[in-house]
Amino acid sequence: MPFGERSVLIQWPAVIDENVLSDIILFKAKIKNKSIKGIVELNSSYNSLLIVYDVFIVSFETMVNELKKLYSQKERSPKFISKQWKIPVCYDTTFAIDLDAMAHEKAMSTESIIERHSKTVYTVYFIGFLPGFMYLGGLNEKLYTPRKSMPRLEIVKGAVAIGGEQTGIYPSESPGGWNVIGNSPIEFFNPKSDVPCFANAGDKIVFKRISLKEYHDIKTLVAAGVYQLESKVIDD
Repeated sequence: MPFGERSVLIQWPAVIDENVLSDIILFKAKIKNKSIKGIVELNSSYNSLLIVYDVFIVSFETMVNELKKLYSQKERSPKFISKQWKIPVCYDTTFAIDLDAMAHEKAMSTESIIERHSKTVYTVYFIGFLPGFMYLGGLNEKLYTPRKSMPRLEIVKGAVAIGGEQTGIYPSESPGGWNVIGNSPIEFFNPKSDVPCFANAGDKIVFKRISLKEYHDIKTLVAAGVYQLESKVIDD
């Protein structure tokens, strides 16, 4: 569908699904590989891809036909390399301001919530809301928790939180309505870096539980610019 005068929005089924994500990523890669003239930006979400051009779209129908033709081409799919990132998270009560309330509401122990949250392999579906904010799918169903009816005016940088069926990490201080259960000491967005955000859609995230002391130790290394985030290439 048209999305303004210079953009085309393509939508997939409105579900959080890895097959949909894979299809979006592969089509996005096809477009990039073709180096289609005039395309200046490609933005994806759970179930959509926004294509932005540098000129007004004169014929929307012609543009859509070209995209459909490219989508249906049976050429070998572009190689997509994804990574798994191990992100340190401290679930200490210093940071976990909503953990006790969640435990009470769900009739679960805080330890059980932490265990379920930290033992899952998550998928990065897209990055948005804030620069470096990763929307992660794969949350254990027992941890689904509605967003707060009254968002907080200030969520601290690094806050690890749950909102509905998702979990994520606030890369900077921000208002927010998600339920905060921990904090990560690393940087999720660095505008001075050649790659401002280390993760991409399709990557995997695992949380490494750390103590409060480890948290402050890592924070010191991050501030000194010497902390190395653990990762590995996923062999599909």
